[in-house]
Amino acid sequence: MSRYAAFVLFLALGIEIHVSHGIEVSVNDKDGKLCLYANLMVNFSVSYEVADNKNETVEIELPSDAKTAGSACDATSSTLKLNFGEGHSWSMNFAVKENTYQADSITFSYNLSDSTVFPNSVLNETASVTMKPHITDVGLDTCYSCKSKDMIQSDSVNQTLWNVLIQAFVSNGSKSDNLTTCAADVPATTVAPTAAPTPTTTPTTTTAVPVTNSTSPAPPPTTTPTPTLPSPTTGKYSIKPDENSTACLLADFGLRIGFKQGDKYQEMNLDPNGTVASGSCGVNSSELVLVSNSMTIMFTFANDTKKFRLHALNVTAKPSSGVVFSEVNSNLSLWEAAVGSSYMCNKEQNYTITNLLTIFTFDLQVQPFGVKKGVFSTAEECQGDAESFLVPIAVGVALLVLILVVLLAYFIGRKRNMASGYESF
Repeated sequence: MSRYAAFVLFLALGIEIHVSHGIEVSVNDKDGKLCLYANLMVNFSVSYEVADNKNETVEIELPSDAKTAGSACDATSSTLKLNFGEGHSWSMNFAVKENTYQADSITFSYNLSDSTVFPNSVLNETASVTMKPHITDVGLDTCYSCKSKDMIQSDSVNQTLWNVLIQAFVSNGSKSDNLTTCAADVPATTVAPTAAPTPTTTPTTTTAVPVTNSTSPAPPPTTTPTPTLPSPTTGKYSIKPDENSTACLLADFGLRIGFKQGDKYQEMNLDPNGTVASGSCGVNSSELVLVSNSMTIMFTFANDTKKFRLHALNVTAKPSSGVVFSEVNSNLSLWEAAVGSSYMCNKEQNYTITNLLTIFTFDLQVQPFGVKKGVFSTAEECQGDAESFLVPIAVGVALLVLILVVLLAYFIGRKRNMASGYESF
């Protein structure tokens, strides 16, 4: 029995290790002392070209067995470089700035000739993309800590970092126990659950951040005592494989997000004016990324050759409090319709994405696959729209039956009156 229990525990631990895919690395200086430490998780979403001027999108995880060849440290700059697979690498450059340090850039290089990762790629070169990370003002002799998800975007690559713990300039060969926590995590460590809000603590009690292991569900939007926002403006978004092609992805909708930070529930509308749309179209996966001044939303659609659905949603919002909110769910099954058709839902709908995030859609129509001539195909309507047609039909049928009953009663009554008139005569 104990051997069986140990085997089950081993499997459980194995599953946990497989799911997490975190990497922990240590870089030593020329004297053999620790000079850079990192423990983090990174995912990549890469769009690449295949035959017939089409694009595919693949999801890549930074593996836990990546090698640190090329990493280096000195007094004012450091580089963490992680090499993996057949010619792929990810690196982050750090620089000292007075009494703090920051990450100046992230470079991701990927080998398109690696057919196991990029099947059917028409290019056989190594592509690189450099992005600006959101890691700044980290105190010297401290570790930068950020458990929240941070999505960094470019034209062809989106990176998501989370569970990050980095110290780029380690002194005396020993990692520091002091932390510089990212803005998204600060309220979760500074606000006591039972603390009563006072005027002097307003900045900390109103800028709570989502706690990923929270078990208290977000309040239903219909019962939340918050001011009602006006209906969001409907935006029209499209993705083209290139400038000379017609759209391969179409989406029209008005969008509102509702989210909970600490004990505070907030709602924000996506304003189509100034929102920049980007993304990619693939055979089995397509993406739509919308970036506005206040939020970034990435929709990932999948299809099984018969039906498509929204299977992942990544939302990052910047409310007026200044504390970044970020949530992701990659196990959705929403907006399902047959491939070659579009999905439509004109009525207002709300969807619970996580226990901290809800989205509301208005006048929704989307088609991520099989777009022809740049226009929507025949729509499959949601249940709410179908019911909206059934109600007036049912009312009409009921009125018709009522009219027939009244007419029938009238004729029966008239016939009886006529019969009684003849008898009295």
